[in-house]
Amino acid sequence: MSFSIRRATVADGSIITAHRRGMFEDMRVGTPADLDAMDAQFGSWVTKALAGGVYLGWFVTTEQRAIIAGAGLSIEDFPATPRDQTGRRAYVMNVYTDPPYRHRGLARRLMQTLLDWCRANGIQTVALQASDKGRPLYESLGFKSTNEMRLKL
Repeated sequence: MSFSIRRATVADGSIITAHRRGMFEDMRVGTPADLDAMDAQFGSWVTKALAGGVYLGWFVTTEQRAIIAGAGLSIEDFPATPRDQTGRRAYVMNVYTDPPYRHRGLARRLMQTLLDWCRANGIQTVALQASDKGRPLYESLGFKSTNEMRLKL
């Protein structure tokens, strides 16, 4: 089977939202009510973010143009640090592959596409949160664990 990669458009907000939900369901994070609330807020956010160019998404499609996997980048303004003075960072999110198409290298192809875009656009820092299943892929691409800490208020 042949696969292609295409950029997401503003019209793809509902697909990205469904992929995000599927990703959290696979990780068993959130109740159905939590996920419904997330969908409502995220759907609105991602549509605006796509239109504004602060969220970029890519999909893997089949020969029949069915979308079977996706991943995205949130492009964030970020203050300069000693290791990155660009003022922008990319945050990878919503990496998802439909279950029948997993273990075919599609997430790797998407990640390589995202990273190529970042390199071509001067992004030096790319971050993400890895699930246990995704961690080996990200490590193989050169991602390293950091010392970030978090407090939920």
